[in-house]
Amino acid sequence: MPMPGRIRDRILPDHKRRSLEDLQEDLDLSSGDSRAKQSAFWTMLTLSSVIAACGILTDSTATVIGAMIIAPLSTPIMGIALGAVQRRRSTALAFVALGGLLVLLIGALASLVVPTSYDLLSDSQISSRTSPGLLDLVAALATGFAGAVALSRKDVAAVMPGVAIAISLVPPLVVTGVCAGQTSWWLALGALVLFVSNLLAMVFAGMVVFAVLGYTRAAGRPERAGAPRRAYVMLGLLFTAVALPLGANTATTVLLNAWTARTWTAAESWLSNTPGAAVTGVDAQSRTFYIHVRSPGGLPPIDDLLHDLEGQLPDGVPIVVDATRGQQITAGEVGG
Repeated sequence: MPMPGRIRDRILPDHKRRSLEDLQEDLDLSSGDSRAKQSAFWTMLTLSSVIAACGILTDSTATVIGAMIIAPLSTPIMGIALGAVQRRRSTALAFVALGGLLVLLIGALASLVVPTSYDLLSDSQISSRTSPGLLDLVAALATGFAGAVALSRKDVAAVMPGVAIAISLVPPLVVTGVCAGQTSWWLALGALVLFVSNLLAMVFAGMVVFAVLGYTRAAGRPERAGAPRRAYVMLGLLFTAVALPLGANTATTVLLNAWTARTWTAAESWLSNTPGAAVTGVDAQSRTFYIHVRSPGGLPPIDDLLHDLEGQLPDGVPIVVDATRGQQITAGEVGG
């Protein structure tokens, strides 16, 4: 991936550039003192997973951030990116795969202390990681670029803790294990998609930065002609495969927010002539919209509500009115 030298020098001046040998030494867990590197990797990954599990189950943001800071998964992930642009085989992918399985297992074990009746979505640490959208992917890309540039420069290593906090690697895997242990498979899938999207975004960003900055030659080997186009194509296909469900989920979220706001407005209009009555909430569950209302007396005719909702929601959407006194009224379907 060629780039004019002057632009490259602005991103990474020669006197601030880390040598390729130093970069490979940091990112390759099988080179140099591999025993010490791997011991530190597995120890810190295990501890960060346990800390993340505790933070998630106690809904503690500070504890989860602590787990992000010490999580070492970004090292082999950037090792995958460096190996890909150099067209060199490495053990980085194996460390990511085995490390991911370890984190999943710790999350599944942590789920054993969660009561079966516990509402997982009431925990903000879980709910925020089970419905990823395109903005999560954009954030992961930007974080990946920041991390790769920081690794390549001698003078910005101080930003790495911020990169570790910004990129969510261990917490989504722990959430996946917790949700799977509770047999909440759709929630587990959502958290797994978040991890995979963050992983691919980091690898993609790392490949771009390392190629642009000239780290395409493996240390001690002659530079091969041509860019690693096959690796970029495969990564692009995987990236697209992840972006599609994230885009669909984002579109669904936007539509649900719009439909919820319209439903709230229509319900307030429906109650406008009932003294003391008010809408206290609207939520969607399993394609059904639940309208929570508070009223000291009776409610207006349900048919009026359905009439007000026509054109505001798609036809066929079931509506249920949940009154303050525990009374649930199945209003019917919009347009029915």
